Amino acid sequence: MKQGARLQLKLGQKLKLAPQLRQAIALLQLNRLELKDHIREILESNPLLEREDDREPGNESERESSADDGPDVEIGEDYGFDDLPDGYSIASEAPRYDEFIGDRAEESLQQHLLWQANLSGFNDTDSAIARAIIYALDEDGYLKDDLDTLRMSLAPEFLVSREEVAAVLERVQHFEPVGVACRDLRECLLVQLEARSASTPGLGLASYIVRHHLDTLAKQDPRLLIRATGFAEADVAEAVALIRTLNPHPCSRFGSDEENYVVPDVYIHPQGDGWRVSLNPDSDPGLRLNRTYMDLVRKSRGKDKAYLKDRLQEARWLISGLEMRNQTLLAVTEAIVKRQHGFLKEGEVAMKPLLQREVSEEVGVHESTVSRATTHKYAHTPRGTFELKHFFSVGVSGPDGHDVAATAVKAHLRRMIQEEPSGKPLSDQALVHALAARGIRLARRTVAKYREQLGIPGSAARRRQSRMQT
Repeated sequence: MKQGARLQLKLGQKLKLAPQLRQAIALLQLNRLELKDHIREILESNPLLEREDDREPGNESERESSADDGPDVEIGEDYGFDDLPDGYSIASEAPRYDEFIGDRAEESLQQHLLWQANLSGFNDTDSAIARAIIYALDEDGYLKDDLDTLRMSLAPEFLVSREEVAAVLERVQHFEPVGVACRDLRECLLVQLEARSASTPGLGLASYIVRHHLDTLAKQDPRLLIRATGFAEADVAEAVALIRTLNPHPCSRFGSDEENYVVPDVYIHPQGDGWRVSLNPDSDPGLRLNRTYMDLVRKSRGKDKAYLKDRLQEARWLISGLEMRNQTLLAVTEAIVKRQHGFLKEGEVAMKPLLQREVSEEVGVHESTVSRATTHKYAHTPRGTFELKHFFSVGVSGPDGHDVAATAVKAHLRRMIQEEPSGKPLSDQALVHALAARGIRLARRTVAKYREQLGIPGSAARRRQSRMQT
């Protein structure tokens, strides 16, 4: 007997995002160049949108905000963004960049670097050193003068040491384009690797290969690299693939195309005893509603009116979404700076443990929003330009029960190995004891794991390498 149809009720929950909120999330996920292309496409297809600087001169009434749509315009429900922070004004947060630069469209490499130096919080002496370095670069962006020559060029007005020049040089090398002001190819590639996130696959081994086996790498024979490094074939292949993404001539095409190098989304610079976060002015494209077409919306009928109303809704959602994107980017960056001010002053050894969940709780947004806001978004800092994800790090047991960032632990390990006596490398167990003396307690296998992630071979291999060099 054939069973008849039955009527059943099923209760469930389903999350449905408003179209405007979906667009805001999509905008947040775009990097700077993707956002630029997206805005250009909409400007070409939507007559209701225009850039503020494209307006024809007119009276003040024509320049008033076009948010007042009049009684004939209905664009539906105005969806809110209650999960995003309030109190951020793009206009009030943006610094007066015209104090540092004029028209940057045709700027040279030197102008671009000087602009960054002016935002880096240098004191008078360090600023003079930075200018000396920048003016000493050749046309490819490499530094041919040695530290002593730079020192003498500053005397007698500034009497500085080699260490002071080296410290400023390291900071300039992390300006954009990353790898500028390096003395040779090896240093240029190493600086670019240092700017990558610590979690980049193959980063440690790539740094080791560039530092110690660049000539072997140039022979393009994987077997030679495997034999020279002692690492597995898969690990070497991963590191070599990463090295191939680097640019040996980061300044060679400077000025020909703005998209050839990373442009920061936010700027972090000293202000009094603290730090100030501001958006790149280009993040606010200055979009406005076109008054002429706004009038047409009110006067049109039928299909024309429906079409213009759809374009009006698209335009308003885009303007609102861009504002929300900038608010979120500012709020997330400020939360990161609040926790990582030690890194900004002292470098990786002062990095604090920080998870995306902690930032999301402080800002009041979902953790996925923090992930979108920090992926392929870059911050210019006094210590160089870094992807915002660089500031996140898991914690390990540290002194007095306080956790220490894994990034900071790796920085300590790298420094200890660099400073170990020639011919007497520290074993992993010795490194465990040395870290414990600093209040950082790790198992030997964890130290070995971090050492391998840094691309540093074991003590036996380092001892053999030292003998070969001597």
